[in-house]
Formats: sequence, structure tokens, C-alpha cells
Amino acid sequence: MQTVQPRSLPLRMPGLRPGGVLPILAILAVLLVLVGVRQPDFLAPSSLMSFLGRSAPIILLAAGQYFVIVSGEFDLSVGSLVTAQVVVAARLIDGDPARTWPVVLLLLAFGAVVGLVNGLITTRLRVPSFITTLGMFLILVGAVYLWSDGAPKGQLSEEFRRFGRRAIEDVPVLGRLPYALLVLLILAALAVLLMRSDFGRTLVAVGDNPRTAELSGVRVWRTRTVAFILSGLAAAVAAILLGGYSGVSFQAGAGLEFGAITAVVLGGVALGGGRGSVVGAMLGALTLELLFALMNSTASPAPSGRPSRARSSCSPWRSRQPVLRRDKGNP
Repeated sequence: MQTVQPRSLPLRMPGLRPGGVLPILAILAVLLVLVGVRQPDFLAPSSLMSFLGRSAPIILLAAGQYFVIVSGEFDLSVGSLVTAQVVVAARLIDGDPARTWPVVLLLLAFGAVVGLVNGLITTRLRVPSFITTLGMFLILVGAVYLWSDGAPKGQLSEEFRRFGRRAIEDVPVLGRLPYALLVLLILAALAVLLMRSDFGRTLVAVGDNPRTAELSGVRVWRTRTVAFILSGLAAAVAAILLGGYSGVSFQAGAGLEFGAITAVVLGGVALGGGRGSVVGAMLGALTLELLFALMNSTASPAPSGRPSRARSSCSPWRSRQPVLRRDKGNP
């Protein structure tokens, strides 16, 4: 009588499973070393804190995009939403500090409404999210140009710009702690807790197999709509930080939607949904920013005094900072 020998299952490292964060952490560490070799001052605590503060908008956008992608959809409207929010904020605040917080609340509500509209059109009218959010992208761009007559008007108050520019100074060891980094840490922790909740598990299940999730009693349309709302809220917060850092411009959100999608995929999230972690998506955005920093540090001056191609085009959301009009009172 022959005995069947049980086959041992291959051992896998936890971080190497599909959607794990170990690969992106390894890439992040390598890039950090390379940037540190090229620019030793970059590894100083104050420089690292400033870098993380500047990276906060794209990291938040990647987190918002993660919720949509892991549910099996896309959101191409976040870039134009950021631009619209910055232009609207400047027009409504117009330099009056008393209007800052009401406008901030209005921007958050506006982001949630845009996400709600995207979600309902995609889930209830069954329009592909690619078409829905691309249409929203065009609507927002056209509406902003029409409302502002082709040039940004008004100005952001110093209270508003504090979120993107100011920091807590004289912090032990760290030197300075940007307000943008504090906002990022709080929202990142909330995103992780959300994905560890029942909603997070439901969101992943919907992206993996929406039909099975529906047969299990999950309201797929509601889950995906909430994902779009979260993406809109993330875009609103990113707009507040980005507007505070770089000022008013029609280029404020140019290319951000593709940067966020690239960061999410780089972080190990499956484009078809159902796999990946929000931590991986945020680390993917940070890795992308480090890659741009490395490209900037290795760029050599171009001949004839022209700017280097790598230096001028490697980072679509930070190199595009020419402000079309300056805020009042600024030289």
C-alpha cells in the first residue's frame, strides 16, 4: 500500500505577496540612498521634513485614487478638481482672512459633491468611470476658465497659505515640522484605519469580484460611490495644501491625475481592483517624488543656457509652478 507524501507549500515572505509593500519599500530605500549620495544635505532632518511636506498633496491624491482603483474604477477628474479648487478659493477669499475657514469648508463640500456626482453617474447610470471622470475633467476646466475670464482673480489669504507654507519651528531633532506633513500624517492614519474596517474589506471585495459581492448582500453601487467621494475629498485637501504652497495658477493641478494613478500602480495596487494596500499607494507616491528629486539632482545644465530637460519636465506637479498672476501685495 503506497502512502501519499504531503507536499510542502512554498514559503513566502509576507511583504512579497501580491500587493505587498516590501518591494516598494526596497525601491524607496535605494532611491533615498542615491539622492543622499548626490545631495548629502537632503538627508538632514529639516530637509527631509520639508520634502515630505511638499510631497503631501500627491500622496493624498494617491490615497484618494487608491479607494477608487481598488474598487475597480478610475478617477481622471482629480487634477482639474485641484485647479478649480485653488482658483475658486482665491476668488472667494480675495485676501480676507475672515473668509478662510468658511471657504475651506466649502472646498471640502465641493470635492465631496464632485465625487458624489462621479460615483452616481458611474454606478447608477452605468457609464464607464473613464468616460464619466474624463467628462468631469473637461467640465471643471471649462467652468473655471469661463468663471474667471481666462485669468485667476483674487488672492489667497496668509491664513490659507499657512497650510502649505508654514511649519512648526524649533522642533527637537526634526528642526521644523510642516503643517502639510501634520495633515498628511493624520489623514494617512485615518485611511489605514478605514481600510482595516468592514468598509475597507468590502471595498476590496467589490473590486475583486463585484458580482460575488452583490450576491453576498453588498450594495456595490453605494460602496463605489463612497470611494469616489473619498477621492474628491482627498483632492480638496490636496488643493488646499498645493494652493498654499505654490499660489494661484491654472496649472496647479495639471497632470496630477496621471501622477496619482502612476503612484498607485507603483505601490502594488492592481489596476483591475481587488488587490493592494493604501500604504503601498502612498509609498508609491513618495517613491515617485524621490525619483523626481534624483532626476533633478543628476540633471546637467543644457548648452546655450537653456534649462535641462530633466530639470524642467520630470515632475509635472512641482515644476509647473509659474503663477499666471501674482497675489496682491507680493513683489
